[in-house]
This record gives sequence, C-alpha cells and structure tokens, in this order.
Amino acid sequence: MGKVILVGAGPGDPGLLTVKGREALEGAGVVVYDRLVSPEILALIPAGAKRIDVGKNAGSHPVPQEEINQILLEEGQKDQVVVRLKGGDPFLFGRGGEELELLAAHGVPFEEVPGITSAIAAPAYGGIPVTHRDFCSSLHIVTGHRRAGAALDIDFEALVRTGGTLVFLMGVSALPDICAGLLAAGMDASTPAAVVERGTTPAQRRISAALAGLPARAAEAGVQSPAVIVVGGVCALAEEFDWFGRLPLKGRTVVVTRPKERSGTLSRRLRALGAQVWEYPCIETVPLEPCPALEEALSRLGEYEWLALTSPAGAEYLWSALERSGRDARALSGVRIAALGSGTARALEAHGLRPDFVPEVYDAAHLGAGLAERARGKVLILRAREGSHALTAALEGAKLEYDDVATYETRYENPRSAALRRAVEEGAVDLVTFTSASTVKGFVSSVGEADFSRILGVCIGEQTAAEARKYGIPVAVARKAALESLTACAVEAVSGMEASKEESRWT
Repeated sequence: MGKVILVGAGPGDPGLLTVKGREALEGAGVVVYDRLVSPEILALIPAGAKRIDVGKNAGSHPVPQEEINQILLEEGQKDQVVVRLKGGDPFLFGRGGEELELLAAHGVPFEEVPGITSAIAAPAYGGIPVTHRDFCSSLHIVTGHRRAGAALDIDFEALVRTGGTLVFLMGVSALPDICAGLLAAGMDASTPAAVVERGTTPAQRRISAALAGLPARAAEAGVQSPAVIVVGGVCALAEEFDWFGRLPLKGRTVVVTRPKERSGTLSRRLRALGAQVWEYPCIETVPLEPCPALEEALSRLGEYEWLALTSPAGAEYLWSALERSGRDARALSGVRIAALGSGTARALEAHGLRPDFVPEVYDAAHLGAGLAERARGKVLILRAREGSHALTAALEGAKLEYDDVATYETRYENPRSAALRRAVEEGAVDLVTFTSASTVKGFVSSVGEADFSRILGVCIGEQTAAEARKYGIPVAVARKAALESLTACAVEAVSGMEASKEESRWT
C-alpha cells in the first residue's frame, strides 16, 4: 500500500510553503494539484513524478470532486507516495476532509500537512492584522461560496453580534449579497472593509472602502477570484501597515535568464522585493566529459604557479575532476588560486578553498591584468570552451606561459518561445537580468527578432551590457559583478522609472 499526503501549498507566495510540505513534495511519486498552486511550488515536483492537474476555476470544475477522490484512492493503493497539493490549508474550506473519507474507508494510509491559509495571510500582506485588541476580540472565517441559484447560508445577525473581524473566502461573486446581509443585520455602513485579490503574490491588489461602498469599488476595479473579503475595524490599519505594497519591485515582472541550477538565489532576492519572477534559463553549462586536457593538467599541478577560475561552474567541475581521481583540496596546496568574482569565490569556499586573488572588477580583462601583475610562473586557466580573449591577451602581454583548458561549454537551452516574445512585444516584461553575454544571446535567440526597446536589461558587468546593446536593449549596469549589486541595480532602475513617470506627469 502507498500513502497519500494532503499538503497545504499556502496562499500563493512560494516562500510560505512549509518545510514539511516541501519535504513531502520532494519525495512524491504522484502529485495531484489544484489551480491556485503557484508555478514556483510546482517546479519543486520531482522530475520523474506523475503530475495530475485537477484545477478548479470559480464555477467551473473540469474534474468533479468525486473523481478527484477516486484518483487519490487509485493512486494511493499503489506502492508510492501520493501528494495532494492544495492551495491554502486543506482543511479550511478545502474539502480535504471529503478526500480523506474514501481513503479511510479503504484503509489507505494518509497524512495531512497544514498550510498557511489565505484567510490570515492575504489580509496580512494587505496590511490588515485580523486581530487587534483595540478593535476586536474574535475572528470569524466564513465561506462566501454558494451553489448556483441558491441563497447564502450565513447567519449575518450572529456575525454582527460578535463584533469581531469577519473574513469571507470564495466570496467574490457574492460580495454584494454579503455586504447587503451585514447591513440588513445592523452593521454600521461606515465599517471599514477591504477585498484583497491574489493575496501574497506580486499581482496582489487591495481595494478598501466602507462596507456600504465596497461592492461598487470592487466592481469598478474589476476584482476577480481568488480574493479574500475582510470586514471590521482592523481594516482601518491597512494604509499604515501595508508593508507588501511598499516593496520596491512590487508589481514588476522580471525575467531571470541564469542557468536553472543557479537561478534560485537571484530569484529569491527579487521575490523578496516584491517582483513577479519569470525563470527562463536561456543557457545551461555542460561539463566536457571525458576531458583529457583537464585530467592531464591536474596530473601536472606542480608545474603551475596560479590556477584561474572564471565561474562557479568551473569551480564545481574542478572539484568533480579531483574527486574522480581520488584527490581532494590537498592536491592544490602548492598552487595559488585566482577567482573571477564573489560567486566563484563562494563556490571554492564551499570546498574549503579560499582564492588568493579576486579582481575588484569582475571581468576577464581585470582578472588577466591582476594575474599579469602577480604571476611569475605558469598559469592554468579552467573555463568555458568560448572564453574571453581578454584574459589570455593580458597574460601574453606579460609574456606569461599558460594553459587554457576548456572544462565545460555553454549551450542555449530554450527554443523559440512564443509566450516570451509576446510578453516582450506587449510590454508585459519590465526587467531582464543578464549575468553573462551568453545569457543575452540565449534570451535574444529565444525571443527572435523583436523590438527590445520596451524592456530594460539589468546587466552584471560592462561586457554583458555591451552584448545587450548590440540588440537594442536599454541597459542598467550593476556597480559590482555580484548578485547583491545586480539586485540593487534592479531596484535603482525601477526607482528611476517611477521618477521619470512622475516627472512626465507634470511636464
């Protein structure tokens, strides 16, 4: 017998998935998921796992609940772990109890991993604390869902008598009836209220109004599900407490073009600043295996005074080659190490190696110039097949002997993307981050011929920026070739956009 694990995926922000939920997902053989689970969380599904989409839209259930229950039973009776991935919390209006009933009746083992509910998280991201002792002493979570043609089954008078904060889930279509019911039950028409749409995601909007005017304001704004309705005095705190809406990249769409295995750190930084991140790896680094030139160079390490590495990938492939030959860091004890940038330095430090030299400007020309000043003996360069000539030109100018060994190659990973092209042409992309000239080439290759003047390329260095300019991409260049500086550059660029927009409003 297998096992079924109900996992609450949270309200949308991938950072709100619990540690236990992530662990369950990473061990799944089958994942049955809903519409509201974010793409970033779906990306955690193991590559070999079977995916079953049972997503529901408001008023539309392509896969009926009874069929979902049957799917879980059939998959759970096999020798595998089945994860039922649900938005929010499975047991809070998520029909999780219904899904477990059939499993319990047939003796299929199951677990439930609670998720963070939108009833708490969406208001919090909208600046609304659902409880505050100056405003209320209770919280009431109510479903606003109703069957087609049926009236709402809500005791509005009882809710009004509590004097507590009221949170309605799945109530967008019933918003006018909810507000009318509360008013008819005696609630003050001026009671603060709000609708938080797509809570905890970069697309979040909060529409605030007095209770009597909320339906008209929501209709004017075109609010759609998923959205949470909040009624109560705590809603008056929203403007003061709206931390999420003030994030510098809130509402901006940023494309991250780094290789898939290295995109996570940059993506997390950008999301933490409110950005909608589109991970679109345009290149991948592939080790050259077998690599006789590398094996030979490592067997003659005593001949070299310096070892130069130009990327984190090169550092990882060096370590893998040492391990394959039964060696470790001690093999490099007599060699000084130069690293192109803080990312490469960190990759080395993860294996107990500290570089002796990192140039202040993270590019091949400055690495070469620094080595030309420091080296007296032979230099071993381990890098991509098509490395910059600026590095070797500096060594040749200093009349230094060197071996330039290709340990990996860069491949353009994605074919033409109609979706990416459309987003670029329609102005739906604000920023594209480029961490190398090859990511620029890969991005342009994926989009095809297009007018790139409507996007801004945030580049990690001048060489990368020069490549972007070839294709008519406006650029902003990070002060240092590091992810921290690249992120700061994105924030400064957006701030500049906002300032220009404000200035144009008055001129």
